[in-house]
Amino acid sequence: MRNLHHKLAVARGEHPAELLFKNGRLVNVLSGEIHDTNIAVEDGRIIGLGDYKGRKTIDLRGAYIAPSLIDGHFHVESSQLTAPEFARAVVPHGTGAVVIDPHEYANVLGLDGIRYVLESSKNLPLDFFIMLPSCVPATSLETAGARITADDLGLMIADERVAGIAELMNYPGVYLGMKSELAKIAVGKGKAVDGHAPGLRGKNLNAYALAGVRSDHESTELEEAREKLRLGLHILLREGSTERNLIHLLPLINPHNAGNCSYATDDKLAGDLVKEGHIDHAVRESIRHGLSPITALQIASINTARHYRLHNLGAIAPRYWADFIIFDSLKKFTVRQTWKKGVLVAEDGEYLAKTPAAVPLPRGTMNLRYQVRDLEVKAARGKKMKVIEIVPNQIVTRKIIVTPKIENGRVVPDIGKDVLKLVVVERHRATGNVGVGFVRGFQLKDGALGSTVAHDAHNVVVVGTNDADICRAIQALEQLQGGQVAVRRGRITAELGLPVAGLVSDCPLMEVIERLDALNAEARAMGCKLEAPFMTLSFLSLSPIPELKLTDQGLIDAVKLCKTSLFV
Repeated sequence: MRNLHHKLAVARGEHPAELLFKNGRLVNVLSGEIHDTNIAVEDGRIIGLGDYKGRKTIDLRGAYIAPSLIDGHFHVESSQLTAPEFARAVVPHGTGAVVIDPHEYANVLGLDGIRYVLESSKNLPLDFFIMLPSCVPATSLETAGARITADDLGLMIADERVAGIAELMNYPGVYLGMKSELAKIAVGKGKAVDGHAPGLRGKNLNAYALAGVRSDHESTELEEAREKLRLGLHILLREGSTERNLIHLLPLINPHNAGNCSYATDDKLAGDLVKEGHIDHAVRESIRHGLSPITALQIASINTARHYRLHNLGAIAPRYWADFIIFDSLKKFTVRQTWKKGVLVAEDGEYLAKTPAAVPLPRGTMNLRYQVRDLEVKAARGKKMKVIEIVPNQIVTRKIIVTPKIENGRVVPDIGKDVLKLVVVERHRATGNVGVGFVRGFQLKDGALGSTVAHDAHNVVVVGTNDADICRAIQALEQLQGGQVAVRRGRITAELGLPVAGLVSDCPLMEVIERLDALNAEARAMGCKLEAPFMTLSFLSLSPIPELKLTDQGLIDAVKLCKTSLFV
């Protein structure tokens, strides 16, 4: 209380503020205007705007000042970085807070994975707010490392850093009123409840919203997003490494509805975060395509803070934390400085904060049981087969029908037609489950690519031109205790170890980027033209996303949410 009385005295102008930022052009996301003002800061909080004195004065010389940026939905594991190294990547880009869904950690490690994230994200110049994973496993059509129920979520919902319940991926279960899904929504009452409903329209969408879901980040078409917005869902405009929906959805936004929109990256690789940017990239793209800079910055800050009830974040006004960015141009929008609670934490792309003590890594997660013959596919005479076709820059896939290439009674990859073998091996419980299918879109001419990042159960996934290299990739991933590898003619040509749950590296940021660059370069040398081959590979097991996917249990019709035969 004494501290509050002192701050009130500073706000009244009776004492000088600890810090005074003068001659700034404030992008006021509350009033929707840009105006010249001074900003007084005391004990990490904004004390007042206007004519103040400060014990230390920083002259902004006409530069713009705006709230730090907030990501409305992100899986930090997709960066393949620990929380401290993720902060090192995004804080120089102006990010002050992220709303994360540790869905991947939870699918591998259960509640221990969520606790690991909470512990490892403390004492950083970046606020992490947790949405409790609601679909572990995502469906019964894949074998995950854990199962989380509504009762489990109830154990953690009261934590002040928990913002709500994460994306309800089993959206048919929600609109059909499944007891298990409605129970998870009930746990989140009073906090945010995120949705995940790709392509959902009409009366089923009405039922989905009625059940209590409050947002969606899966819209890829303008009219789909418009329908969801009309029903009261908060629209997260997604711009990640492979899911790039922002430009398609920008025409949705007008001055009357922008308050119901936020930015999200969902999944973005470390190299893209550093080179392209984080939420600042979405702001730049929005402005470049005609959105008002003030509106773009509102979407990047106050809208997200209000939707997720992130108290005292998202604006520059008395009582808010002194979290803000300094930049020189609205048109180019390049963050020059990032401040966190009145402390300069990044300047001109350099991260200035100290790295906290390391948190012990969670347990190992590689428990495989398979045989080479499990990879073989016996031919079915005269029958065509279903193949997963990649849709560039999307996580949805298409189902196509092709005539298989057959040798010695076995279906084999048809490199000339870009039909490659896809294998998923269960890695959590040593069940011996192996799913085998075929995929078009990688264009590999030789070798195999493998990963233990395979949404959402995160089993081993490998795409290849021959069984020998596919097997070698599986062996290498097991030896690494999780990771990503490129193999050619039995030799490991590039690799990144991911010992943290088989999802995240324990290496420094720039080393992770270098190894990822080497993996992508090797994929290109093997013929792949995809922008993000390993991230594309990681989504081919995501059973709730249409149309066709492969899990450890086999080929999945992701529209009907059931197993399906490889052959027609």
